[in-house]
Amino acid sequence: MMEQTVKKVFVGQYNNLPNQLGKTICIHDQEIALFKLANGELRAIENRCPHKGGVLAEGMVSGEYVYCPLHDWKINMTDGMVQEPDNGCVQTFEVIKENESIFILIPVE
Repeated sequence: MMEQTVKKVFVGQYNNLPNQLGKTICIHDQEIALFKLANGELRAIENRCPHKGGVLAEGMVSGEYVYCPLHDWKINMTDGMVQEPDNGCVQTFEVIKENESIFILIPVE
């Protein structure tokens, strides 16, 4: 099995991130929603709902989930899966915090 190459991209300072609100990060042609959860953990997911393309960074956060602002689809930010009875998924990205700096690992072709 071949390992996927990733690029480590600096996206901001931990203290500048709002709690339980999304922040849109643009890396090349990709839009990513970055979240700081109530417990302080960080999550990064594709910024478009698989249903109708709602901007997930504008959604409400509850625990490990974000609710799409358009039609209230509930998406798990850990694995990207949409909660049933709806179906679909979004891409998730690994987030690294080094001191106060935040990096997202982006897969490279």
